[in-house]
Amino acid sequence: MKDLSNPFWIKLKGLLFLLIGIIATVLLLLDNLKWQTAVLLALTIWSFCRFYYFAFYVIEKYVDPNYKFSGLILFAKYLFRGRK
Repeated sequence: MKDLSNPFWIKLKGLLFLLIGIIATVLLLLDNLKWQTAVLLALTIWSFCRFYYFAFYVIEKYVDPNYKFSGLILFAKYLFRGRK
């Protein structure tokens, strides 16, 4: 499979991820409409976004600028085994 390089399809893919997230959030909150659920969901989304930022920006820019990650699995290998 070749890399996705067309800007239109990249943007569409991002919007589809956003749409999936919105639909999943709405369905989850409709299923369990409590303020605790909303707060926990917001914290979950925020923390996963921060982790993603940490994995792909902080590590590459501040910890090891010579190493580029191409996915979370490679990032996990890097964390647990060190750079190869």
